[in-house]
Amino acid sequence: MVEKEIEQKINQLQLIEQSLQNLLMQKQQLQLQLVEVESALKELETAKEAYKIISNIMVSSKKEDLKKDLSSKKEMANMRVKNLEKQENQLKEKAKKLQSEVMKNIKK
Repeated sequence: MVEKEIEQKINQLQLIEQSLQNLLMQKQQLQLQLVEVESALKELETAKEAYKIISNIMVSSKKEDLKKDLSSKKEMANMRVKNLEKQENQLKEKAKKLQSEVMKNIKK
């Protein structure tokens, strides 16, 4: 393998690493959202009254409506986390492959 090809593969590896870091940050944010949603759902169980914040205003709301909204948010966040995990695994696999190719050619 020519020096330029090795350099290109190393650059690809760096791009993959950056993409992985972005994915991990997104995943972490979603996981934080999930924790918040789960906490809110738990609080709703014992709450006598429920309120929803719309813009800068807190509005009285039905507990059941809030539960539906929060459950829907939770479901969406879980799906997005799974999707990000799938992308993460694909990128890791790609990086592993590139890394082994580069290492083989450097050893030659």
